Amino acid sequence: MGEPGLVLGIDIGTSSSKGVLVDSRGAVVARASRPHETSRPRPGWFEHDAETVWWQDFLALARELSAGAEDHPIIGVSVSGIGPVLLPADASGKPLRPAILYGVDTRAFDEIRELNREFGEESIVERGGSALGSQAVGPKWRWLAKNEPDVFERAKLFLMASSFLVLRLTGEYVLDHHSASQCDPMYDLREARWATDRVAAIAPGVELPRLAWPTEVVGSVTAEAAAETGLPQGIPVTAGTVDAWAEATSVGVTAPGDTMLMYGTTMFLVQMLSDPRPGRGLWTTRGAFPGTYSLAAGMATSGAITDWLRELVGGEFGELAAAAGEVAAGSRGLLMLPYFAGERTPVPDPDARGIVAGLTTSHDRADLYRAALEGTAYGVRHNLEAMREAGGGTGRFVAVGGGTQGGVWTRIVSDVARIDQEIPAETIGAAFGNAVLASVALGREPDIEAWNPVAEIVRPSADADVYDEFYPHYRALYESTVDIAHFLARKNSLAFSPENSRQSRLR
Repeated sequence: MGEPGLVLGIDIGTSSSKGVLVDSRGAVVARASRPHETSRPRPGWFEHDAETVWWQDFLALARELSAGAEDHPIIGVSVSGIGPVLLPADASGKPLRPAILYGVDTRAFDEIRELNREFGEESIVERGGSALGSQAVGPKWRWLAKNEPDVFERAKLFLMASSFLVLRLTGEYVLDHHSASQCDPMYDLREARWATDRVAAIAPGVELPRLAWPTEVVGSVTAEAAAETGLPQGIPVTAGTVDAWAEATSVGVTAPGDTMLMYGTTMFLVQMLSDPRPGRGLWTTRGAFPGTYSLAAGMATSGAITDWLRELVGGEFGELAAAAGEVAAGSRGLLMLPYFAGERTPVPDPDARGIVAGLTTSHDRADLYRAALEGTAYGVRHNLEAMREAGGGTGRFVAVGGGTQGGVWTRIVSDVARIDQEIPAETIGAAFGNAVLASVALGREPDIEAWNPVAEIVRPSADADVYDEFYPHYRALYESTVDIAHFLARKNSLAFSPENSRQSRLR
């Protein structure tokens, strides 16, 4: 079981950060959370300030949780965060600009085309596992070089949310293999190492972080970090990873074919593989454990749409979800294309736009809210079909995230995709997954079935037949409106500038 004591897991999310303290039996003895804002300086740009969001959130959570653990020593720390992101820093680790976020940030599509010409699309996919898209880090480095050359020239280190926190806590400059495998085209998937020739062409002069696995101890809390955080000096810190893979670990999605559906600001899907499946439209990455791979998909918006609707029409989430639950399948003849911030997979189109088809003056906010839930469910089905076409498996489906609460959304997804979804007892997610990873690093060998048992299984209902009628029209809606969407996207971009753009808060 390893030595007694508590492990601390902290996760930096898109719209909030969460932390837990977990004992050697897998019980959560304390938890805390902290909301934060995501900056949108221009349409298609999403950023976090590492100092005021990542580090201040970590400090607040660590202090709060460690203060309540006086009788139970904290013996290990593991962190995760949104990713892949690009945070350029100087040689001391000081950030040079706000971090450019993961695939929701679509500023670098000219650079994607440029790198495809430079290295060849087929070569990029074969070596790195994924085609270049908004999720890739390499094009964002090239964007930085072209648009902010002063920052690019001063950049000596490359950080993500988890590695930034590890550096602050331990002084060690490392990145986990999974996060690195999303830095296309800068990582060699099969060789599990940096593609140094491509890094030299994209980010010359940048020192590459040492690579490690999320279950590896890479350093210990320094005296300076202990004074700031309230954590004990000298306790081990693991390499960390991207939040979705920590979350998959938290619910035991580790066997080939198992799939996690993460209901959050964006919808994210992770399916475990026994071997790499390079291809287009999805992301093939290294897993959280040595020798493992994963197939991933991500929708640009999901919970962000329901949040936007709530602010637009008024009401609380519980009230709107309950009202949507009373609307019949099909939303009284509404069909929504949920591409409100473009789309990532399996349609990599940053200029795609949200569409509501069939709207009349007889529809109300409950109809619209249900149409949003159904639209994201159609997107889930589309991604799962793409995974099967790529050679993925058909194992368990496990649902996690805040969107699983209330049951309406998960029921719609089960009906649309015709899948059984397991809902775990503990849904705090990546923070709990970090505690699992820290426990593995400390030799505890946690039993996830005992630590986080299945609390509920959501199965398809008779409504699945209704959604089978709608789904082909959902698939046709993008193809039939893509030219209009692209025209409107151009007009939207021209309507905004850095001077008059507004900040939007994502929850």
